[in-house]
Amino acid sequence: MKKILFIAFLALAATLDANAQQFKVITSVESIVPNGLGRSRIVNALEDKDYKEYTSVQTEDDNTRNKSNRKEIRVKNFEETKLLNFFNIGGIRFQNIAANDALITSMINSMIADGWELAFVTSAVESAGGKGDNQGIFITRYIFKK
Repeated sequence: MKKILFIAFLALAATLDANAQQFKVITSVESIVPNGLGRSRIVNALEDKDYKEYTSVQTEDDNTRNKSNRKEIRVKNFEETKLLNFFNIGGIRFQNIAANDALITSMINSMIADGWELAFVTSAVESAGGKGDNQGIFITRYIFKK
């Protein structure tokens, strides 16, 4: 009887583990710097990090700081796929946008073929926007799950 309960427990544990979801974030950064001077990329981390190792807890009574430094947080193993910049000397370049769309579509299709599902997409623009602003990026995060 104990063996049957033990085997049932192992089967239940294996089922729960198999149902756990896994997430992966891939980011595209597209330059909105005039004259084609920026850099645009798709970035994919090839190593995992545990956020708890870099998290500190602060309360009124206790300021427990994590002693890790920024160098430890950096990911050294990642893929970097070149994209084209939105602008060139003549202004906005729609051909570059179409080329980036083709590369991003290829990346999404590859992830789906590998068993991932595109769960969320979020994007933002960073730019000062003031007079003479020559900097900015359009960033998109693709969040996949399995």
